[in-house]
Amino acid sequence: MSDNAIDIPPTSRLRIEHGALVANWRALGDMSVGASTGAAIKANAYGLGAVEVFQRLQSVGCRDFFVANWQEAKEVESFGQNDTNIFVLNGARSEDMPFAMISSAKPVLNSMEQVRRWQETGRPCNIMVNSGMNRLGLDPTDIRMFDWTTLDIDMVMSHLASADDDTRQNADQLSEFRGALKYVSGKRSSLSNSAGIALGKDYHFDCTRPGLSLYGGKPRPEFLSTIQQVVFPETQILQTRIIKCGDRVGYNAKYKAEREHSIAILAMGYADGYLRGFSSQGMFLSGQTRLPVLGRVSMDLIAIDISDAPSLKESDWLTAEYDLPVASCQSGLSQYELITGLGNRFSRYWV
Repeated sequence: MSDNAIDIPPTSRLRIEHGALVANWRALGDMSVGASTGAAIKANAYGLGAVEVFQRLQSVGCRDFFVANWQEAKEVESFGQNDTNIFVLNGARSEDMPFAMISSAKPVLNSMEQVRRWQETGRPCNIMVNSGMNRLGLDPTDIRMFDWTTLDIDMVMSHLASADDDTRQNADQLSEFRGALKYVSGKRSSLSNSAGIALGKDYHFDCTRPGLSLYGGKPRPEFLSTIQQVVFPETQILQTRIIKCGDRVGYNAKYKAEREHSIAILAMGYADGYLRGFSSQGMFLSGQTRLPVLGRVSMDLIAIDISDAPSLKESDWLTAEYDLPVASCQSGLSQYELITGLGNRFSRYWV
């Protein structure tokens, strides 16, 4: 038997729940008053797997998908149906043109250089308006001075910078976007990301573009009772041991035992995306029993207290407490970092 024929079971994995993903998309659709609901699947669908998410959401009716670049478009476009749209948010560089010209995906044009480059193709496109975030997008002066009837524009869009906060910037960006739509129009318009959906109907336009909340993120209180956890990191126990009062655990001895008790060493660490912010803060679950992280998270290993689950043994599996708002409070990391940072050493399986 060759080495390639031998299966090596993973020591860490991500359980991804299909029902929760679909339920979140539908809940966001119910909130998107008068608008269709797309899906941001950039960054490998926030780490879940772009092809899997694309196919699963497409099968329940999603038709607008947003990726960052043409490499991501290439990965999913062969799985698309005839009425499915793929939008490339980073636009079209000169280096992208050979593939873009044969791709079914459509660029979101962000600069006048991109606009002029694409104008020569006669192919459909989308326009990004800089409404105040000052990241990607065309500035109001450029928008007012160009004849947009020379382009076949599907969607005109902009992006909210602070929709997860109740701030004046949201209303300012809404006003700026509406002003731009007087000069550049397409078949549809779009402004709201996940958090923007919760701001209400004025922000919905024709299509909303949720990302984080599809995958379990709750950037605003309005989502706390409706958005479900989708991703559950699981890992295996490599070893258990008894430590005595005064024993120290892990790098720099950040945990010192005040009593004799049992611990387990888990096959996961910051190289997998379970970052050092969880040191002495994170929790793992054995059924409903919460087991705290002890000391520093290492690159490949984590120590936990298993005093409350004394029957645990080598090779047993545990689940990280990874509801995104909870994990964000534990680690000090944003919900975006937590979901997109889950690494390639995890195997991924859907239930």
